[in-house]
Amino acid sequence: MAFFDMSIITKIRRNHGLEHATIHILSQRHKNLSVVGHSNWSGFTLYGQLDTAEVESAAAEALRRLRQGQAELAVHPRCGTVLATTGLLTGLAAFLAMGLDGGSRTRFRWASFPAAVMAATFAAIVAQPVGLFLQKEYTTSGDPGNLEIKHVRLNPNGRVITHRVETSQ
Repeated sequence: MAFFDMSIITKIRRNHGLEHATIHILSQRHKNLSVVGHSNWSGFTLYGQLDTAEVESAAAEALRRLRQGQAELAVHPRCGTVLATTGLLTGLAAFLAMGLDGGSRTRFRWASFPAAVMAATFAAIVAQPVGLFLQKEYTTSGDPGNLEIKHVRLNPNGRVITHRVETSQ
């Protein structure tokens, strides 16, 4: 797809992959890690109680391991891609189950509610592998290419601690 080959999209996908790989490394080091990330074309930001030196070390290790071919580190099961896929598929499944009830045209069809719950549950189960596939193929890249970490800086922003990992490509 030409869209995914655009320079800015490639940069975002590589940074998103590095973000996930960094979170994987941090999660291996800290079993109860609670962190959220956000990537863009110039790097990524991690939100959570983290030590700056630890983020820097984890990002460097993540980049090294991606370069060594550990592309699976670029995919994370708690990514927003999986969450969005789950929301879309469960909502669509419930909507279709409610709409396909051949019964009355009442505002809310209580009789179709169990079918909607079942359809949404099935969709949620299917959404996990679909979301992981979409991540791997479209929203992240396990190939860092010429990605380099420029610097890692702490942004103490009130009650929320963030670390910005700036990259260049």
